[in-house]
Amino acid sequence: MNASQVVTISFFKFDNFSSKWWAFTKMGIPPFNVKKIKGLQLIKQLGSGAENGFSIKPNFGVYGILATWDNEDLANAFFEKNKEFVKYKNRSIQNWTVFMKTSKAHGVWSGVTPFFENVQYNENDLVGVITRATIHSKHLFEFWKEVPTVSQSIDNRAGLIFSIGIGEWPIFMQATFSLWENSKFMMDYAYRSEYHREVVKKTRERGWYKEELFARFRPYKSLGAWDGITIFSDEL
Repeated sequence: MNASQVVTISFFKFDNFSSKWWAFTKMGIPPFNVKKIKGLQLIKQLGSGAENGFSIKPNFGVYGILATWDNEDLANAFFEKNKEFVKYKNRSIQNWTVFMKTSKAHGVWSGVTPFFENVQYNENDLVGVITRATIHSKHLFEFWKEVPTVSQSIDNRAGLIFSIGIGEWPIFMQATFSLWENSKFMMDYAYRSEYHREVVKKTRERGWYKEELFARFRPYKSLGAWDGITIFSDEL
């Protein structure tokens, strides 16, 4: 099962009050009957941050859904036929789903290991990255004080295709998804960017997180588009 696992992440943009309110009410209340979705391993509803996505202020116009599947055929069946997912698409002004295989992963999400490495890592390949953490309540102020500077440092970064701050709950459960032309660009930002490198150091030294996860993926196709971004099918 894990050898054929597919990871998908979907984003939806809403432009009017009624659609934004509808999407907001779905947060925290499972919009899908997960027990009846064939092949679904895990699903997470995600809100997003304002401005460039990395903000303590929420963006009520953008939401996401992260899922893992037994295989691509079952994932496709959900996206094509699930009535609730179709509602998301129909209410949004744009939507985008990225299909990925996992090349590297460590850490846990809500106490479980959600991603299983099933494609060879190549630093020259297109790469998707998910980071996720639950922040200790006593460190929330310290953490969020650093975020604005770090978020500004990723803007217009060489090799960056897309990035967004996401999370299941505001303030203390935070994640990011980013898409890079290759891992060299991503690593250059992660370890050579002054601000990002310093925050990573503080995270380790001060123990900000009580749970964290880092994963790299090989994106290979997408459905829809986001501000003109698409990923075309490719054989793995």
